[in-house]
Amino acid sequence: MAEKDTSGLTAQETFGEDPVVGVGLMADDARQAARGLARAPRAWKDRALLLMAQRIEERSDVILEANGKDLERGRKNDTSPALLDRLKLDAARIKGLADSLRELAALPDPVGTIVRGQILPNGLRMRQMRVPMGVVGVIYEARPNVTVDIAGIAVKSGNAAMLRGGSAALESNRALVGILRDALTDAKLPVDSVQTVDDYGRDGANALMGARGKVDVLIPRGGRGLIQSVVKNATVPVIETGEGNVHVFIDESATPQMAEKIAVNSKTHRTSTCNSAETLLLHSKAEASKQVLAALDKAGVKLHVDERAAQLLPPGSDHLQATEEDWETEYLGMEMAVNVVDSLDEALEHIAKYSTGHTECIVTNDLTNSERFVAEIESAAVMVNASTRFTDGGQLGLGAEIGISTQKMHARGPMGLEELTTTKWVVQGDGHVRS
Repeated sequence: MAEKDTSGLTAQETFGEDPVVGVGLMADDARQAARGLARAPRAWKDRALLLMAQRIEERSDVILEANGKDLERGRKNDTSPALLDRLKLDAARIKGLADSLRELAALPDPVGTIVRGQILPNGLRMRQMRVPMGVVGVIYEARPNVTVDIAGIAVKSGNAAMLRGGSAALESNRALVGILRDALTDAKLPVDSVQTVDDYGRDGANALMGARGKVDVLIPRGGRGLIQSVVKNATVPVIETGEGNVHVFIDESATPQMAEKIAVNSKTHRTSTCNSAETLLLHSKAEASKQVLAALDKAGVKLHVDERAAQLLPPGSDHLQATEEDWETEYLGMEMAVNVVDSLDEALEHIAKYSTGHTECIVTNDLTNSERFVAEIESAAVMVNASTRFTDGGQLGLGAEIGISTQKMHARGPMGLEELTTTKWVVQGDGHVRS
């Protein structure tokens, strides 16, 4: 069947003005696309991913022009530096988008993988196999890179993606989705495997949240306000992601040089991401404390410190007195809360009280303490002597990621290809009936 040609048309012109009806019709198209993708062999999906990467590089001028409009509008609207950093695309980031798609193409296809199987005593042959979820909705903000990551992961895992990228990145996402859909057409895969509801604005997001029975799972990716809005209001099943009140604990035994490198990298490598450290916990007997604080101060980090940490700072440092609010804050910028603790027990209690379940790090040379930290921390990712910035699908060998799940159900931590699949039980017999 020939694909309908909707190029150049808005969603309202194609599906009507009512966002609930329009998003519902788009979801129906996504369902058809998902059925086609579910039958597509790996070679076809990989070819589509490689074409997506090629088209993104070939049309980088179009993407940068669109992104420039978003950035200009963001500055006029006094968008925060953290959100502008997430929004910004440049030549290096566009190359990164294309490279992530190529990395996805090189990864094994999870669809059809047998999780377990056996021949039962009665002769029935049982298999539990990985299958696509179907239609995946994603609501995010000011992150055009997420548009590409989600599209790539969805196609590779056999799912259709319905995207709400937000007004801040409207022009960037419109350009990217158009390029990705063109690549799908060239690859002879269903073009509605990737759609955006952005033309419907916030009403489109609300319709996506209410499309139970048409959308199989909804994933929010963004700040606390967005995530909690989706979690509280969606009738579609939700995988909760994102918010990162991330801690680094410098143990008494930590080597100063290692502690400095990890703390500075965790905080300053890219402050606008959810895996950036927000709170530093210092053991009161840690030799590394002064060196770590001096390095953070030199790097330009504004420190919110308790009374004991203030005594460890170099003269003239840029700092504020920490309040209860600081222990709960995800700064997403060059700021960090600092608390001095007297034991591993106290560090674990602090993290248990204030953590959002994302990532926690310990810097230590004590094997017993590291093992206890790993065992007792309830977050999705635990780092031992490594930067929190490694909580990332690409860094952990998953290719691109669709988000970082902070829940304990199904997917947890960086979500790659397998996390966008579910399982199906396949039972084969020879006329078996149950007695």
